[in-house]
Amino acid sequence: MTHQIAIESVLREKRLFEPDPAFARRANVPGQAAYRRLRKEAETDYQRYWARLAKEHVDWFTPWKKVLDWKPPFAKWFVGAKTNISYNCLDRHLEGPNAWRRNKAAIIWEGEPGDQRVLTFGDLHREVCKCANVLKGLGVKKGDRVAIYMPMVPELAVAMLACTRIGAVHSIIFGGFSADSIRDRVNDAKAKLVITADGGWRRGQIIPLKDTIDEALQGADSVKHVLVVQRTGQSILMKNGRDQWWHDQMKTASSDCPPAKLDAEHPLFILYTSGTTGKPKGILHTTGGYLVHTTVTAKYIFDLKEEDTYWCTADIGWVTGHSYVIYGILSNGVTSVMYEGAPNHPDVDRFWEIVDKYNVTILYTAPTAIRTFMKWGDKHVRKHSLASLRLLGTVGEPINPEAWIWYHRTLGKKRCPIVDTWWQTETGGILITPLPGCVTTTPGSATLPFPGIFADILDEQGKPVGTNQGGYLVITRPWPGMLRGIYGDRKRYKEQYWSKYKGIYLTGDGARKDKNGYFWIMGRVDDVMNVAGHRLSTMEIESALVSHPEVVEAAVVGRPDEIKGTAIVGFVTLEQGNEPSDALRQTLRQHVAKEIGAIARPDEIRFTESLPKTRSGKIMRRLLRDIAAGRGSVGDTTTLEDYSILAKLREAEEA
Repeated sequence: MTHQIAIESVLREKRLFEPDPAFARRANVPGQAAYRRLRKEAETDYQRYWARLAKEHVDWFTPWKKVLDWKPPFAKWFVGAKTNISYNCLDRHLEGPNAWRRNKAAIIWEGEPGDQRVLTFGDLHREVCKCANVLKGLGVKKGDRVAIYMPMVPELAVAMLACTRIGAVHSIIFGGFSADSIRDRVNDAKAKLVITADGGWRRGQIIPLKDTIDEALQGADSVKHVLVVQRTGQSILMKNGRDQWWHDQMKTASSDCPPAKLDAEHPLFILYTSGTTGKPKGILHTTGGYLVHTTVTAKYIFDLKEEDTYWCTADIGWVTGHSYVIYGILSNGVTSVMYEGAPNHPDVDRFWEIVDKYNVTILYTAPTAIRTFMKWGDKHVRKHSLASLRLLGTVGEPINPEAWIWYHRTLGKKRCPIVDTWWQTETGGILITPLPGCVTTTPGSATLPFPGIFADILDEQGKPVGTNQGGYLVITRPWPGMLRGIYGDRKRYKEQYWSKYKGIYLTGDGARKDKNGYFWIMGRVDDVMNVAGHRLSTMEIESALVSHPEVVEAAVVGRPDEIKGTAIVGFVTLEQGNEPSDALRQTLRQHVAKEIGAIARPDEIRFTESLPKTRSGKIMRRLLRDIAAGRGSVGDTTTLEDYSILAKLREAEEA
C-alpha cells in the first residue's frame, strides 16, 4: 500500500454554547456529572452497560444467555434472547401501568393536500394486527422478504410494523426510485410481496407509484402479490390474481394477531443504500440489538418526555425514518409526526405551519434543508410562533457553522439545544452526538461518541492521529445497532468495512478531533481532494464559502489539473437578492483564502440556483465532479431529486 498524506484540517470554529442549567435539571441525563457517570460505566464494562440499558428500555419474552458474541467482523447481540419490535412499539403501551397510552396519539399525520389523521397507540395496534393477518393470508411467512414502495402515509408505518409482528423482513424502497432501481432491489432480496399505493403527492403533483411498480415487476419473478393502498384515487391497472386492494383485504382481516417471539438476531430489515452503481448493497439489520440501540439513543439524545410531540422530517424510505420516525420513537411511547409532502408546498413556510399546528416540541432535520430555509429568508419563519420547540437536531451530513448558528437563532430563538448527530445506514442508529443539557456544543461538531460507542481517527497505518489532524473515522468496538452484513454478500461486507484495519469498522468518513476531544466530521474520504500535495476536505472549504454573508449553500469538488493534480471548483448558491458577478467570484476566492489559507482558495467559482441533491437531501458531489471535469456522462442519477438542475448546470458551464 502506498503511503498517503494525512487529510489536512484547516477549519477552526471557536464559538461555544454551554448547556442550559434549567434544561439540564429536567433532562433524561440530568447534567454533566450524570453524563460522566454514564461514560465511565460504559468504559468500565461496555457489555454490562448495554445489558443494563437493554433490560431497562426493552421488553423481552426470553432473556439472553450472552450479551455479545464477537467473531470479527460478525457480531451477535443478546444471544438467545427473544423479543418483538411491534410488541415493544405497541402492545406494551396498552397494558400494565402504561395502559392509558392506548388513547395517546402514536402518529399525527398530515398529507400534502392538507388532509390529516391521528392514530392512537390503540388504533395503530389494531391496524398493524389486521395488516399482519392480511400478509399471512397472502402467504407471507417468517423470514420472507416484503418490499414496500409507498408515500409517507400512515399505512407505511402499519406495513412495516406488521412485517415485524410476524417476522417478515421488510425492504423499504424510497417512493421516488425508478423502476430499474426497484427491480434490482426486489430481485436482490427475492421479495415475495410488494406493498405500494396508487400514488402519492409531491409539490401538488401525483407521483404514479403503482405504474412504476408495474414496470419494475416485469422481470421480478419472486413477487406473488402486490398490496395497493388507495391514496390519490387516480385510475390504475390492477392485475388479476396478483394485485389486491389494501382496503378490501383489511376490511375482513382479524384484529387479533399475537406477536411472534423472534430471536434477537432474527433479520429485521434490508435497506439498500442509494447513489451507488452496479449491484445494490442491501444493509441487513437484526431485531434485538437494533431495537436496544434506537430506543436508548432516541430517549437520551432527543430527551424524549411523555408529553413530547416529536417530528423527524426524513422520509421513512431512508434509515433516519426507520430508526427515528418509527422504531426508536414509538418504542418510547412518544407521539411521532409524519408529513407526506414537500417543505415548500403550497408555500415555503409549510414546515413552520406544521410545527405550530401540532405544537411540535422536537424537530430533527437535515443541514441541506436548513440551508434551503436560510435561502428562502427569515421572514417566512417569523410569521410563526415556534414557541413549542424545545430541542433541535440535525442529521444527514456535517452541518456548517453558519447553518448551525441560523438554526440556533432563527428557529431555536437561542433557547433550544441542538444535537448534531453523526451516523449511517450501516450503524442503525446515532453514534456521535452531544447529549442535551450535558455537553457544551460548538457549531459544526457532532462532539463526542454516545456513551457505549468507541470511535477513533486513524492514519493510513492504523495509528491514532494527533489533535486537529485529519484521518479515517473508525469504530473500534462492536455496538448493538450495527449492520450484520450486506444481504447475500459476506465477501463484500468484509472487504468494504473491515479489511483496512483488523477488527475495526471503517466508516468511509474523514474526521479530526480538537483539543477537547470533539469529533469534526469532514465528509466522505472519497470527497477529499489532493491539491498540490495537500489532502483537503471539501466540507471545510464549503463551510468557509457559506460563512460569507452573500452565500447560502456551496459544494466543492476537484477537477483534474496538470500542475496541481487537482483544482478546486466551488458551486455556489447565493442568498436571495444577490447577483452573480466576476467581482463576487474574486471576493469569494479571497474570502476562503482568508478564512482557511491560500492553499484552499478555489480555482473556479460557479454560481448555480440550486445544487443536485438526493431525495434524502445529500449533495451529489459525484455529479458535480463530472460536470467540473467536463465529462459528458454523469453516471447514476436514480436518486436525484430534480433533474432540471443538471441541465441548468450544463448551461452555466457552456455560457
